[in-house]
Amino acid sequence: MTLPAGFTLRPATPADAVLIQAQRTAMFVDMGSDPARLAAVHDAGVAWHARTLAAGTYTGLLIEGGGEVIAGAGILWTDLPPNADTTATTRAYVLNVYVQPEHRGQRLARALMQAVLAECRARGVDIVTLTASDAGRPTYEALGFTSQAELKLLIPGGPL
Repeated sequence: MTLPAGFTLRPATPADAVLIQAQRTAMFVDMGSDPARLAAVHDAGVAWHARTLAAGTYTGLLIEGGGEVIAGAGILWTDLPPNADTTATTRAYVLNVYVQPEHRGQRLARALMQAVLAECRARGVDIVTLTASDAGRPTYEALGFTSQAELKLLIPGGPL
């Protein structure tokens, strides 16, 4: 993985939870989500990121440039049974891939994903999934990701 000059990659810590949640909110706003609904989950999102970073069930990777964090990505490590594709029981779900608008077009998302995949390989993970935005899909497909069938149900009366 090669970053453009002036950028560095670092692991996230629980102290980065507010920043990661802010990037996550910006990512969903970019995809058309209602900012008011996102504001309603902000504190819970910060708490989740702090807790999972501390527990090691979530790994965050951040790119810094000019003294600030300008991009990030995360990996949620899940324990699932073996299936027809693998005997490994740890899987990776990539989330929170975000690059500030003024820094897009510099292949930072690709560099983040290369770092994510390197971390997965280092941990022996051989199945990596994610949900792609329309803007992100070409980057993921260029890295070898393929579409899969997935269904979603929002159960009425949930917490939000």
